[in-house]
Order: sequence, then C-alpha cells, then structure tokens
Amino acid sequence: LGGRQVGYELDESLNWAASREELEKQLAKAKKEGLEVKALAMINPGNPSGNVMTHCDIQVITEFCAEHGIVMLADEVYQTNVYAEGAEFVSAKKVALDSGLQNLQLVSFHSTSKGLIGECGRRGGYMELHHIDPYVQAQLYKLASSDLCSGVVGQIMTSLMVRPPAPGGESYELFQEENRFIFEGLKDRAKKLVEGLNKIPGITCVTAEGAMYAFPRIEIPDKAIEKAKELGTTPDNLYALSLLDETGICVVPASGFGQAKGRVGFRTTFLHPDTLKSIDLFAKHHEKFVNDYS
Repeated sequence: LGGRQVGYELDESLNWAASREELEKQLAKAKKEGLEVKALAMINPGNPSGNVMTHCDIQVITEFCAEHGIVMLADEVYQTNVYAEGAEFVSAKKVALDSGLQNLQLVSFHSTSKGLIGECGRRGGYMELHHIDPYVQAQLYKLASSDLCSGVVGQIMTSLMVRPPAPGGESYELFQEENRFIFEGLKDRAKKLVEGLNKIPGITCVTAEGAMYAFPRIEIPDKAIEKAKELGTTPDNLYALSLLDETGICVVPASGFGQAKGRVGFRTTFLHPDTLKSIDLFAKHHEKFVNDYS
C-alpha cells in the first residue's frame, strides 16, 4: 500500500522517554518528504528498552497524537510485568481520559502470548478501539470476520486473561501461587541481570523496570567498527554473532530496533530461569572481543 515507517528516538538518559521535541521534529521531517503520518506506535512497558512509562511520559505522546490527528497504537502486552519500586503500569486510555483528550483516536492491544502469561504458542489477544469512527470499526470487524480466527485454546486463554479465577473459586489459590512464582522469578532476574551487566567494564544498562528485556549499551574498539563496515554489517551485529559463536548466547542487535547514532548495543531477555548463569559468559566474551579488536 506504499506505507513507510517514520522512526522516533527514545532518550536513554531519560529512561527511554520520548520528548515532544523529537516527535515534532520527526513529523516535520516526514511532511517535508511528502509523507502523511497516519499512526504512531507506543510500547509500554517497553520492548526492547524494558522501561515503564510514567503518566507524564504517555501524556506527551497522547497530546501529540490528538493535536495532529494521528491514530495512537498502544501496545500494552507487558502491562502485568512491572518490577521496579515506584513504577506502575498506566494505560494510554486512562491518560487520555485524565487529560480530557476527547479527539484522540486510540487502539490498545493486549495478548496472551506475551507478558506474565507468556504462552507464546497460545495465539490469542484483543484490541480496544477508543474514539474510532463507527464506519472504520465496521470495516475492521468485516476484515476480522473474513479471516481465520484464533484457535480455540487461544480464545480460552484470552478469556482467562480478562476474567481470571475469582477469590473463593476452585482454582484461585493455585492461579495466584503460579502467578507469584513467575512474577517473582522475572523480577529477581531483571534486577540481577542489569546489576551483573553494569559490573562488566564497557557495558552499561538502564534499569529493566518491566517487560522481559534489558537493552545494554556496549563500548567496542574502533577496529571492530571498521571490521563491521568491511563486512557490510553493523557493529552490534558483528558483536552479537561473535557472542553466539563464543558462548551460544543469542541476543538481538540493537540496530535492528533503531537507536541513536553512534550507539552500539543489544537486546537480551531474562525470561529463562537460567538467565543469571549468562552474566559470566557475557563478561568473558566482552573482554575477549575487546582484546581481539584492540
């Protein structure tokens, strides 16, 4: 359909917040190139950044979208994965209502295959349409009706996600116990993984407040950057492939998500119960990689 992505950068020094100045700059640039921006995607809690947006952070984006007539797409699939003290999930819809943004067109997403449930093989989820024109809603419903629906198990999982076992129910205690076990494990690994990465010389990582990802920045020698150019790849892709070859650890190069010019990094996860065993491997590999290209 001729669509194009118009990126906007998050500020690592401000816990990955998006500034109004950055949003306006990218919109003006797109217009200058003859593009009409239709929608803006926001992920909260963040992927790959692992941040949890504050009410003010979200308000910056909702007001921007409302003023410019841009549909806001709020990916909120990690809303139950909030670990940091003082952090809390706030929905884009709540912010819009709190701010009195009557003209904000908002679509919010949730899924069973992400977040605390994390049943990646169970394909189910929903989207809520807020202030979306009834005609557009009808067309979306028609489109959804003409396609294959989610499998039965995915539909059951989605129903359980929005209506979990109630207090006094037969499965309530077991449900709460399993939820606590999963949540506390993720919370512990999120904290210890970031602490471990920050102890490695040449690696810095912002606190993983939520979701299931850490997004560290790495410092590598100029020779590594030159080698990446020679191979026609990015420095963080060169680093990620080296990490995979040396340790078996698979990470995603940060350049695949977009990042500030000159930044080198990767996304890793703390989903696996044995995540913390990787910290020593990260450290040994980074030291070897730096030495190899020094």
